[in-house]
Amino acid sequence: MSHHHAVAPKPADDPAFSMPAMLSGLSLPLCVVGLIALVGGSFLGTSAVGGRFGMSTYLTAYMYALTIAIGAMFFVLIQHLARVGWSVVVRRVAELLMIMVVPLAVLFIPIGWAVWNGSLYSWTDAATYQADHHIPEVAWSEKVRWLNPQWFTIRACLYLGVYCCIGWYFYSKSQRQDETGEITLTESMQARSGPAIILFGLVTSLAAADWVMSLAPMWFSTMFGVYIFAGSILSAHCAIALLSFILQKQGAMRDEVTVEHYHDLGKLIHGFICFWAYIAFSQYMLIWYANIPEETDWFFTRYPGFSESFGPISIALMVLHFGIPFLGIMSRHVRRRPWAVAFWSAYILVMHFVDLYWAIMPEASAGAGGAMGVVASLLTVVGMVCLMLGMVVIVGTRTRLIPVRDPRLRESLAFENI
Repeated sequence: MSHHHAVAPKPADDPAFSMPAMLSGLSLPLCVVGLIALVGGSFLGTSAVGGRFGMSTYLTAYMYALTIAIGAMFFVLIQHLARVGWSVVVRRVAELLMIMVVPLAVLFIPIGWAVWNGSLYSWTDAATYQADHHIPEVAWSEKVRWLNPQWFTIRACLYLGVYCCIGWYFYSKSQRQDETGEITLTESMQARSGPAIILFGLVTSLAAADWVMSLAPMWFSTMFGVYIFAGSILSAHCAIALLSFILQKQGAMRDEVTVEHYHDLGKLIHGFICFWAYIAFSQYMLIWYANIPEETDWFFTRYPGFSESFGPISIALMVLHFGIPFLGIMSRHVRRRPWAVAFWSAYILVMHFVDLYWAIMPEASAGAGGAMGVVASLLTVVGMVCLMLGMVVIVGTRTRLIPVRDPRLRESLAFENI
């Protein structure tokens, strides 16, 4: 339940709504360090481990950043669709993460290039893959109608185009409202959020199948798109909470984002931890129960006792991605402490990377690639995170950190849990 009391918003040009100077000064170093680490990690993975390992580390890092961005996009869409008031003061942080789909569309180019030179997806060498895996011609001929470089590239452009259009539309409307205060802009975003969510769901399911599930081209799971979405929406809420906490520590939004908002973000994080676990278990249970070889092979490469490198990660995900954070953020007392919500958010963001690593890397190598492979994987994801954070800060310096003329701002400022 919630309660509201009257609170007057600050002037639109209040310094508390601007990107803190210390963070602004970090934007360029973050981008430079991120780019160097990203390129260095991918190169190290290719040279030290070989095969498809290097590009697989890049894909893992890319999907990590993209899932956070599209999760934030879903957050923005659902707030408009439900006409939510409490979240207005943290919505701009979500919008900054959401608009990262535009630079991430550019960062997809190396993946597109890898599709054409065969350095990432095994199906790009269709004849060799079919012969090595003894796949019947009738089954493989249907697969290659969908999995071929030309059609893959066209679909990727469509997916990224949809993400960019949705992200830019809602971001630009929100920015325009900061200047004009037009209520019609809120009404417009509310009206278009429903169709946008439908399109978002379709594109996310197909993109998950194309970019991740097709790493094992004969494997299929009708729940895989939802599995990627579950991790995406969970990690996005964590990123919103963590970034809000960091901004407040630097003096921004100090009076606007309160314990009440962290409490609600904590409740949502706890709920989506359960949702992720439910989807992960359901996918495994349905495949285990059916016991169809085309489906079970994917889990055998990750199963304890069958894989020395990835089997322990399967156990770790159950305990560290679900069990510990489920208990850790369950208490109301934890959720009402911003530092605790920020801590668990950072923890879950680390586990989100482990989850994606577990989903992607076994298709590149039977092991983790030794010490150099682990270093390459960590370098690549750290590089992608630094690059994304640098771009968030750059965009954030050109806008206000709160939708200062949103008609529901007063409701958000006065929000209280009771």
